[in-house]
Amino acid sequence: MRTRTTLLQAHTHQWLGTFAGAGNGDYRGELLRAIQVISAYAQAQSMPLRQVVIRLDGQYGNGAIVADLAGLAYVMRGKDYHLLDLPQVQARLQAPPDVQTTHQETGTQRALFDIPDLVVTATGERSRVIVATHPASSTPAPVGVTREGVVYELFFTALPPVAFTSADVVDLYLGRGAFETVLCDEDQEQDPDRWCSHTACGQEVWQILSQWVWNVRLELGHTLHPTAMRTTEFAPANPSAESPSVQPSASTASYGSPTFASTWKLGHLQGHDFTLQPDGTLRCPTNHPLYPQERRPERDGTLRVVYAARIGDCRPCLLRSQCQWHGSSTKKPRRVSAVLHPIITLPKLNETTKAQSAVHPILWGDWQRRFHRRELVKLLRSQQVEIRQAETFPLAQSPTPRPLSRTQRAHWRLSWSRRLARNAASAAAPSVSITLFGIPDAFAAALGLQTF
Repeated sequence: MRTRTTLLQAHTHQWLGTFAGAGNGDYRGELLRAIQVISAYAQAQSMPLRQVVIRLDGQYGNGAIVADLAGLAYVMRGKDYHLLDLPQVQARLQAPPDVQTTHQETGTQRALFDIPDLVVTATGERSRVIVATHPASSTPAPVGVTREGVVYELFFTALPPVAFTSADVVDLYLGRGAFETVLCDEDQEQDPDRWCSHTACGQEVWQILSQWVWNVRLELGHTLHPTAMRTTEFAPANPSAESPSVQPSASTASYGSPTFASTWKLGHLQGHDFTLQPDGTLRCPTNHPLYPQERRPERDGTLRVVYAARIGDCRPCLLRSQCQWHGSSTKKPRRVSAVLHPIITLPKLNETTKAQSAVHPILWGDWQRRFHRRELVKLLRSQQVEIRQAETFPLAQSPTPRPLSRTQRAHWRLSWSRRLARNAASAAAPSVSITLFGIPDAFAAALGLQTF
């Protein structure tokens, strides 16, 4: 058994490296080797290393490797679920979430709690931690830990909150930054079966060869159709960051327990009668959920969150006359307002920080997923190849060399240079010309081929 670490450039889908180790492997050692390749790649592309974002899979999801990634921007799924028991994390989970997100492919709705600075190791390494929660279902969750009917997921990142919100970080890990689709394409377009060889070195060679063929097909396909890299707005700009009078959102600060608004109408349910849930919702006395609908930063630094129930739950409710303002004649669902007070003092933003804040959208550039590789395969399948051999006069045959004896074979072997010389064509061998039909002139010129 051998574990493997692969390195992929997400924008172009180019493989940059593969590293393997016997048994359970040395994942931290492989990560350090991968960082060296990333540094060399960034230097070759004249790109500052601080602008490179590294996405790591779940096997790296612990605070022990945060020190290995010092100075780099990273996004990874965490597996140190004991962090959920920390008082700072528990206090944050008692407050409303920063945002509610819905995954487009699976439809999973997550409540995100952003903790900008958290000690993740016993030696004091710190990281930004995002806790994602969603209700558990009858099927056990493949990722995360389930506690009291709620699934908790952890995400570690070094991306700054003023530029990447918690939703941006989670979407980057689960969406554009993921390479599970690339692995699916790899299985469909070529067969990188690791078990074509029963030896570890054979498996390693086959994996490297498969990735090399993948990159060649991608590069030649791009040469065939040199399309520009497309740009997608990954996340829009944050309008509230343009005004200096508006305080940062909950993704850049920590808040204490919510204070619910009270009503002066006697005999009616008040805000503190609704129980806050771990997933960021409220529960009314009749066990119906209220979801956060608005998040309004106030000028004094507080954050007001407005929860609303479903009208379908309010209309048949037995407590409607005690809950809603006008009783059964009310046409709108019950709403509850909560005010959150910051528990930490945020540093004042200077002009440089403001210029780098989320006033600009996050843009993602990439090539089309399969276009270049597929176009090259179409060309190879449709072209015509003509091979001609020049006419030559028969040469006098050289005497057949005598075979080596078994003793000679045991004590004397041909070197690689002698083997290549023995198998190389002689100077008197007839020349061979290969003509390819159906190759575009620009593509042939890029490969250095002669056109007619």
